[in-house]
Amino acid sequence: MPELDTVQYLLGGFSGGLVGFTLGLVGGGGSILAVPLIVYLVGVRNPHLAIGTSALAVAANALIGVVNHARAGNVKWRCASIFAAAGIAGALAGSTAGKAFDGQKLLFLFAIVMIVVGILMVRSRQNQGNPGAECNRENMAKVMGYGLGTGLFSGFFGIGGGFLIVPGLVASTGMPILSAVGSSLVAVTAFGLTTATNYAWSGLVDWPLAAAFIAGGAVGSVVGTLVAKRLAGTKGLLNTVFACLIFVVAAYMLSKSWSAFA
Repeated sequence: MPELDTVQYLLGGFSGGLVGFTLGLVGGGGSILAVPLIVYLVGVRNPHLAIGTSALAVAANALIGVVNHARAGNVKWRCASIFAAAGIAGALAGSTAGKAFDGQKLLFLFAIVMIVVGILMVRSRQNQGNPGAECNRENMAKVMGYGLGTGLFSGFFGIGGGFLIVPGLVASTGMPILSAVGSSLVAVTAFGLTTATNYAWSGLVDWPLAAAFIAGGAVGSVVGTLVAKRLAGTKGLLNTVFACLIFVVAAYMLSKSWSAFA
């Protein structure tokens, strides 16, 4: 694994700050920027190393989010545990497949995923959900099915997958969106740790870079949350602006990696 210089680690901290700021500002989707920032800004040329490092950083940031949402009573622990447990198996299989996949092709497909995320972010969520929704025998198979599928996807691309987990929890249980956001972070943490462990086993995690990214993310998250409180009522606009940013980054990634399929 090639050594990074001081400037690259500083850029890693800055990148983490951008992701954390975005997560704090719009409440989700920011982790999708982690891999392109590590590859194109920090300069980690090995896509697999970028994915492994990103997965660890995303898991750490999600764990911080779990603590905050748990204090606010937004985590339905039974549903979150069942969803995460099923998804860990998917994340293990997905990350194993991702390591064996050509790096540039993986970046190309990752850019396609980013476009999907952008589209989902500009869609309004009108369903208020049922505050009393819980996981039981009737919906357990459905919850586990969604968990397995999102875990597989998350592991393959090395992303948190919250943009899939949240609607998956809502669809399988009928819980309110706020409970789904809080509960999803349990799964994001579990999936990220599973993927990071799998990549670390192959030496595909840059630990100092991950530490810099996580530290920057913690600071950025605090700043983003403060700004979000001042801009209360404009989240729809912020989501649209951020989605446009995702589209631009995805287009750049496609232009850089399309030759892998040529």
